[in-house]
Amino acid sequence: EVQLMESGGGLVQPGGSLNLSCAASGFAFSDRVMNWVRQAPGKTLEWVATINPANVGSRFYANPVQGRFVISRDDSENTLYLQMNRLKTEDTAMYYCTKGAWRSRVRGQGTQVTVSS
Repeated sequence: EVQLMESGGGLVQPGGSLNLSCAASGFAFSDRVMNWVRQAPGKTLEWVATINPANVGSRFYANPVQGRFVISRDDSENTLYLQMNRLKTEDTAMYYCTKGAWRSRVRGQGTQVTVSS
């Protein structure tokens, strides 16, 4: 059974940082494209970042987070990360990790990120 478990969210002031984690199990993590997506209240699901398997190594970011967020993976721990820096109020959302297509419905419970002063 595929399982994804996000953690690391919280309340942070604008300009602050958070590091999200996604623990994966039930599939060959190292072989899969992995994504972070987010959904703010009243808004549609938004793609945040994608990382290819290590043998490809490329990473992609949505324009709103480019230069502030870094996606990474630890295949030895089956864990995906999202380092979020210089956070803005508009980054407030529930954050999820997905595998394969970023719109995949297979997601964990999410982790809430709230950026507020």
